[in-house]
Amino acid sequence: MATIDTNKDAIIIGGGFYGAAIAVYLAKQRNFKRIVLVERETALLTRASYNNQARIHNGYHYPRSYTTAYRSRVNLPKFVCDWPDAVKQDFTKLYAIARCNSKVTAKQFERFCHEIDAKIQPAAPRLQALFEPRLIEEVFQVEEYAFDTTKLANWAERELQECGVQIRLKTCATQISNGPNGVLQVALQANHAIEELMSCRYIFNCTYSGLNQFKGDFPGIQTGLKQEITEMALIQVPPVLEGLGITVMDGPFFSIMPFPACGLHTLSHVRYTPHKHWNDQQGIDPYQILQQYERITRVDRMIRDVGRYLPSVLDTKYVESLFEIKTVLVKNEGDDGRPILFEKHLELPGCYSVLGGKIDNIYDVLEKLDAEIL
Repeated sequence: MATIDTNKDAIIIGGGFYGAAIAVYLAKQRNFKRIVLVERETALLTRASYNNQARIHNGYHYPRSYTTAYRSRVNLPKFVCDWPDAVKQDFTKLYAIARCNSKVTAKQFERFCHEIDAKIQPAAPRLQALFEPRLIEEVFQVEEYAFDTTKLANWAERELQECGVQIRLKTCATQISNGPNGVLQVALQANHAIEELMSCRYIFNCTYSGLNQFKGDFPGIQTGLKQEITEMALIQVPPVLEGLGITVMDGPFFSIMPFPACGLHTLSHVRYTPHKHWNDQQGIDPYQILQQYERITRVDRMIRDVGRYLPSVLDTKYVESLFEIKTVLVKNEGDDGRPILFEKHLELPGCYSVLGGKIDNIYDVLEKLDAEIL
């Protein structure tokens, strides 16, 4: 194993949105000078940061988790202010409440929105007419946005370069260990070459689905994680649905959201988007499972079921599907909450593992980092 004897201030493992944002934060807010960002893919923000609904939540999604809803309400305006060029606001967002099998009624949903101070009003008659009234109790117009991951990636590349962060693409971190004199060591491998050892004061594990996949002294995540292979269908909606984002909740759950990165819409369905799931553990590589998974689309079943509630979606043109690993905290499966995971590893002083379920959770992470003595 080759050794690099230059100590770094911090190594961030994972070049998604969280890893990039934390690297910029450390450089700008904590005055770190020698930062290395390690990413296994060929570019930044190309995995979970891209392969998702691209929704900036404003609380509406979480009537069964007040804390998550409230944090989204607080964080959305910050996100719009900090990344205005990446935010798509020029569409109308609708939330419709199903009559049957919904875990929230229209009145409960409306009251919940008022409690978190989220804008809500009855949808215009022409928009209500899009839905099957026998299956939909009420349709509301709300305020919710989407983000363009390609523009966030451009921001990340520009900011990281200006901050002097060294970016190592096509490089995997395989091992995290305690080194001599209180430093941490990370074993890096690029293109199956000989592993090299890099020393640092701090490590931030921002690998999302790969949080547990390290050898050495890394103890693993204490919080239980669930891994899912998910399918996000990219569709071209019929003209009557252009300029709209639609969510039907809360039970027979589906969403159609603008996907600004390629000018299409995503279609997700609570029943058909998750393909396979398992409890995460060390030694079971979720990326390898995804790579070996036979990616057979379920979009026909999605469209057929969604068409019962929203008949015009039957004229949708399917383009392709984004398959990705989705990682959630086991403890929040019941209430659909999306708190952050922020673990300090006592066995590896200076090593942190970070996970966020939504893009706006980044502010919760930065608040945690503000409280840390680095």
